[in-house]
Amino acid sequence: MRAVLISIVMWATALSAAAQDLSGLARVDMGASSIEEGWFGSTTLTLSLSQGVPFRVFVLDEPARLVVDFREVDFAGVTSQALMGDSESLSSVRFGTFKPGWSRLVADLAKPMLPVEIGMPVDTATGRATLKITLEDADPQDFATRAGAPVDPTWSAQAAAAPTPPQDDTFVVVLDPGHGGVDPGAVRDSTTEKELMLGIGLALRDVLRRAGGVEVVMTRDTDVFVSLTGRVALAHQAGADAFVSLHADALRSGQARGATFYTLSDEASDAASAQLAEQHDRSDIIAGVDLSGTDDQVASVLMDLARVETMPRTHMLSSALIATVGASGSPLNKRPRREASFSVLKSADIPSVLVEVGFLSDARDLANLRDPVWRAAMVQALADGILAWRDADLAVQPLVRQ
Repeated sequence: MRAVLISIVMWATALSAAAQDLSGLARVDMGASSIEEGWFGSTTLTLSLSQGVPFRVFVLDEPARLVVDFREVDFAGVTSQALMGDSESLSSVRFGTFKPGWSRLVADLAKPMLPVEIGMPVDTATGRATLKITLEDADPQDFATRAGAPVDPTWSAQAAAAPTPPQDDTFVVVLDPGHGGVDPGAVRDSTTEKELMLGIGLALRDVLRRAGGVEVVMTRDTDVFVSLTGRVALAHQAGADAFVSLHADALRSGQARGATFYTLSDEASDAASAQLAEQHDRSDIIAGVDLSGTDDQVASVLMDLARVETMPRTHMLSSALIATVGASGSPLNKRPRREASFSVLKSADIPSVLVEVGFLSDARDLANLRDPVWRAAMVQALADGILAWRDADLAVQPLVRQ
């Protein structure tokens, strides 16, 4: 199965390159694209593209997903609802940027199904292409055996270069705008969490850099997806002194409003925090990440005894942020300090805080998050908190070492 999928990538590259220059993005013609149910349980995904592009197709298990990577497709104007139609074999579909130069489509399968026909014929005169993938019902065991991302060294080689840790005592903070790319996070009308947090993250980066003596590393500075383990790994590679993850989620049930600051705990401090942690940790599933073989990495982080020193510093960071945001007049949650088992907070030796800047599910918070003046004040408050914690932490470090 994997050998077949990789050969499809090569086939598509050759045909599309012959058709025309691939420097521009392929655009999806929504009117000629669909997901349709066929005879005997088959389902066909059809995407009409303005030009042929290299692509690869594979399936993932737990949960069952179909993943299609493209280099590169503009999904502007495409909606999940219009593409899905009345399909009952697929429970949802999403698409967007996955990494620089690559787009991804992820379809959640309502039952185990495997691709039986895959093709992207390209019109040699116009360069237009039509991707067709036909899936048929599969035995669950057979599906599980065939599931997994193709082994492709060139794919891994295209990852962004790791940041170089500073050689002096420069204070390094890693800012982590939540979600991104194929994973939009919370969505309210035309407002997406991924876009809001990227804007706040970039503005916070600029304020901290202007303060001087601060090296800021972003887990992402464009609309791309970064896996949860990738965000944690980048913080370690950068030699981070602090890690701040930025979010503006929506709760499916219950009420939440105002800035909330989360630190790590195996047990959530309340039901809402547990719900948020569950939502956050689905980001990799939403983006079609192959999660097989990741348990040992997480377990090794959880067992690190460095937390004995790190957790008090983490709580100090959370307290500093709460103090400066509260002093700025920005609304705080009635219980601003909370705990939950967020994967991005599991660096054992880096003080890490996840900030819910507000909640898109709350009308007041949504209005604030859409207001550029309010966002600027929040950014300044967060910067003040990070800098205040840096100074206090440096002052107590000699006592800790003694």
